[in-house]
Amino acid sequence: MSSDDDSDQAIDVGGILYHERLSKTLSRIFQVNKVFYAGRTKYQRIEVVDTPDFGKTLLLDAKVQFSLSDEFIYHESLVQPVMLSHPSPEEVLIVGGGDGGALKEVLKHNVVKDVTLVDLDREVMEIVKKYVPEMVNGIYEDPRVKIVNMDGRKFLTETKNKYDIIIVDVTDPFGPSIYLYTKEFYQIVKNALKDGGAMVTHCEGLYFSRKTFIAIYRTIETVFKKARTFGAFIPSFGDFWMFTIASDDLDPLNVDIETIKERMEKRNVKTKFYYPELHKALFTLPKDVLKDLKEMKVEISTDESPVQIPA
Repeated sequence: MSSDDDSDQAIDVGGILYHERLSKTLSRIFQVNKVFYAGRTKYQRIEVVDTPDFGKTLLLDAKVQFSLSDEFIYHESLVQPVMLSHPSPEEVLIVGGGDGGALKEVLKHNVVKDVTLVDLDREVMEIVKKYVPEMVNGIYEDPRVKIVNMDGRKFLTETKNKYDIIIVDVTDPFGPSIYLYTKEFYQIVKNALKDGGAMVTHCEGLYFSRKTFIAIYRTIETVFKKARTFGAFIPSFGDFWMFTIASDDLDPLNVDIETIKERMEKRNVKTKFYYPELHKALFTLPKDVLKDLKEMKVEISTDESPVQIPA
């Protein structure tokens, strides 16, 4: 086994190792250099640690939410394709996303007038601001931003507002989050979109949670006329991570490279991962995946029988 630092050293006896379950039958262990914070809120367990491979990393209920080394891959993939597919996304709703990554990407667009971020657990925001300030850099204080701390589904059920873009950036489907991946939830999301609007959500890992990903995608397909799935490898997640954009009107595959270039320039959007030529490439999936999307036997997710992964 080779090592980038040309050493063959084992983990020091007494060092900290972190265990994370990737699937029901597969786990990984990674070394931790330092623990910045470890505790519980009313809703979940939170840890902020430093690792040699990923740098500062936020974990919720023992699952990586972001690392500073590659958070831009996840958050740009989640936000930029849908935002740049829309001609003028002025009003945006983020469900979840308390760590600030999705909000940071949305605020790059100078056409955005209002962003509402709805996250149940305010302590996540406070912990990120304190221990990973380089992640957020004052974005919560942007005058375009409104923070609401309540259940995202309840907010969507009660709001009379309509949005150009709704970004669903919630924890993996276990515990209370399972009801944010159901047919009934996506119908509520659809009802809160303006004409021409779109939603985007992450859909779990392609290789270690394929059935879950396909179940989520198929569920979205039952609600919206157009559903386009795509992905990117996220090293700190240990998998190729999937996303789905859905709309009755907007299709990200109908937006050409020149239009994306023009919109990025006019909106002054700067990125590290995403760029116009990558846009359609993100939606190009391997042949076996396309086959599974059509043929794999999975049940759609409903409130009565929600999809979920092992906690």
